Amino acid sequence: MSAEELRLELDELRHLEGLAKRPRVQSLLANEIRNVEAKLAKATAPAPEPQAAPAPARPGLNYVTLGSFSWDQDNEKIRIYIFLEGVEQEKVETIFKPMSVDIKFHDVNGKNYRCAIPKLNKEIVPEKCKVVVKPTKVVVTLCKASKGNWLDLHFKEDKFKPSMDKEKDPMSGIMDLMKNMYEEGDEDMKRTIAKAWSDARSGKTTDSLSGLR
Repeated sequence: MSAEELRLELDELRHLEGLAKRPRVQSLLANEIRNVEAKLAKATAPAPEPQAAPAPARPGLNYVTLGSFSWDQDNEKIRIYIFLEGVEQEKVETIFKPMSVDIKFHDVNGKNYRCAIPKLNKEIVPEKCKVVVKPTKVVVTLCKASKGNWLDLHFKEDKFKPSMDKEKDPMSGIMDLMKNMYEEGDEDMKRTIAKAWSDARSGKTTDSLSGLR
């Protein structure tokens, strides 16, 4: 049924509703009027606009890793100097976390660069860190979470540090140290440590360790 026919039917139903006296007839006419109004609204509703096709997914970007940079520090901050020309401040993407740094430089002379430190030597305060672009370099300022000197930017586990676990045997830390030295040492070192292990089991620990000096 066309919209015009629905309008005519609706006019007639409304006219009949005005003439009806009995409640049941009025109710029936009112229900039918609502049905016709719904059909008319649907028939006259504007056609939905075609939805734009979703933009194609942005392909994964390729980055050139920036592994070479210089840095210095004071008691409160670390400054990293990345020598890269053509960087635009608004095209720098930074992710600072308490123990990591990830900086991306987009569209630098047609290339994308990335400088990341996945695990820092100590904690930083992310919200206080910043990147400043200069004509020939980029300066990254990291704010230390606690004052003091860093021996390195990267976290490095001290594999030769004896265990200080009080629940262990007092000699266990020294034995762990000897084990690491055995794995890293040359043949002479291995023979010396093997003898030290043997002597340690027989109660000659002090004399055996003197051979490592």
